[in-house]
Amino acid sequence: MSTLTPNTRLYSLDALRGFDMLWIIGGERVVSYLAKATNLGFMQTLAVQFEHVEWEGFRCYDLIMPLFLFMVGMAIPFSMNKRIASGESHRKILLHAIKRSAILFLLGGMCQCNFLTLDPSKMFFMHDTLQSIAVGYFISLLIYIKASPKWQVGITVSLVFAFWVILYLVPVPGHVAGICTPDVNTSRYFEHWLLGHFDDAPSHYTWVLSSLGFVATVMTGVFASRIIISNTFKLSFLKFQNQMTSKAFMIALVGAIMVVLGSIINLKYPIVKHIWNPTFVIFSSGLCFLLIATFYYLIDVKGLKRWSFWLRVIGMNSIFVYMATHFVDFESLVQRVIFGLEQFTLAYYPFIKSVAALGLIYIILYWMYKKGTFIKV
Repeated sequence: MSTLTPNTRLYSLDALRGFDMLWIIGGERVVSYLAKATNLGFMQTLAVQFEHVEWEGFRCYDLIMPLFLFMVGMAIPFSMNKRIASGESHRKILLHAIKRSAILFLLGGMCQCNFLTLDPSKMFFMHDTLQSIAVGYFISLLIYIKASPKWQVGITVSLVFAFWVILYLVPVPGHVAGICTPDVNTSRYFEHWLLGHFDDAPSHYTWVLSSLGFVATVMTGVFASRIIISNTFKLSFLKFQNQMTSKAFMIALVGAIMVVLGSIINLKYPIVKHIWNPTFVIFSSGLCFLLIATFYYLIDVKGLKRWSFWLRVIGMNSIFVYMATHFVDFESLVQRVIFGLEQFTLAYYPFIKSVAALGLIYIILYWMYKKGTFIKV
């Protein structure tokens, strides 16, 4: 009976990470520019899915950040079980986690919190995906190594419930409880009270209380990996001969249930990604389960690895390419080479330029892959 051990590399996780990263490093612009150039109705509809919602609701582009946190959670059981099996103490593991989280928080601050200005009056405390990963990863790791599986589930559910209570039962001063608008919600009020001018005032995103949701999202990834690496996994109603197929089906089933549950809750408490409210946690985590179930089944269960190679090239250097695209304008670089095409391609030129920029990024990542250079934190 086929199964995976904690020491087995999960190729599907690398591929899914690359798929997620693809849209950040230029895939979204490719779709957007093509929609503008063609002016076709279905392309315009597709392009809308690569824009964040203004407040309530959900679009495909809103899944990028929770999928990253989910995959961070998936990596925890694989890495921690391996390190514990090698004899590392909890103290050493925690010290490494503190160091890793601090570096991720600093890198995120460099990307979108103006840390590099060295001017406190222009800095924000927290406003980047890497910083949410830093918080979610560290707390989730603590939960993983200190709590039993049942307690892990209980703590995760408690975090989501606690955030729901705070958002909808604790009123903002001067308002009744339950208000959740861009300008008036408990999470935003608390963040501004706590951080003052270091609050992320120019946007409606919140981060401090939203960290309850970040941790919950990371923990859902932990649970997905627990299903994959379990050697005792067995449910009587799953009749598949291959245990790995049963696991893929179970992960998909959990995802479907969470998506349906999130959709139902959305009728009363709408999805709001900006504050990472409980409805968003449940709905987006369900979609993450469905995605990893699909990738896991195709790549690790069925062994169809070739088609995903290019995604794994991107996914195995995700931190490097994330930072690189924040500090280097790759479209401006390729512009210096292909600018002569603009007179011939007209409306399609931005699309061609975005494809060329994405190609340049991929060439760099492929070169790093072939050299065995993987930037990790």
